[in-house]
Amino acid sequence: MGTIEGQIAVITGGGSGVGAALGLALAKARVEIHLIGRRLEVLESIAAQARSYGSSANCYSVDLATSSGQAEIIRRLVGKLRHVNILIHSAGVYLANPIEEATLADFDTQYQTNVRAPFTLTQSLLPLLKSGHGQVVFINSSSGVVAKANSAQYDSTKHALRAIADSLRAELNPHGVRVSSVYLGRTASEMQKRIHEKEGKPYRPELLLQPEDVASVVLNALCLSRTAEVTDIHIRPMIKPV
Repeated sequence: MGTIEGQIAVITGGGSGVGAALGLALAKARVEIHLIGRRLEVLESIAAQARSYGSSANCYSVDLATSSGQAEIIRRLVGKLRHVNILIHSAGVYLANPIEEATLADFDTQYQTNVRAPFTLTQSLLPLLKSGHGQVVFINSSSGVVAKANSAQYDSTKHALRAIADSLRAELNPHGVRVSSVYLGRTASEMQKRIHEKEGKPYRPELLLQPEDVASVVLNALCLSRTAEVTDIHIRPMIKPV
């Protein structure tokens, strides 16, 4: 296993759930982290923990569901960073309804956050990723593999994210950049709590995949020798619902 100490990481959705767990795991590995999210106070809480591990941590409060928010974070990162070694896309939004009832406004919100934001951020940071021989990690979902009833909009954005990752890998491998997709089952998070409430099911986070489990697996993939690349990771809760 190699070391990533001293590297620079950019993480979207860094204020909670998997994004926060990844930020803290990287901070423990002495990686400089740049956390992106909507709620500055939540980001600052994660950053404070990261700094207690001896890592440098920076926070950026922007709304990735808007084109202006995407443009703002790109401007700030490109103006600040000399290179990027790790780019993790963990931000996402889930709005579920059957196709007959789903609104175009919901579709647009999910497209902006789940597809356009990771696409434009990756595209804009490509020179910094190439110079840093970087790695890109797309936190996807089981919905990016199999579409289900009542979530066509969300599932289609996750299928699109998978396509972006696969194309990007083919384009960037010759430049020494690795690209991984992580397909998660139900994971304990604020989003999952809302999903359970909408489904009328009890939310029992202790039975779900834990964000720290995901962070552990991703960290190992990031530290893998450069003779190999982990392309697709599928992680599911051990305990299946009855």
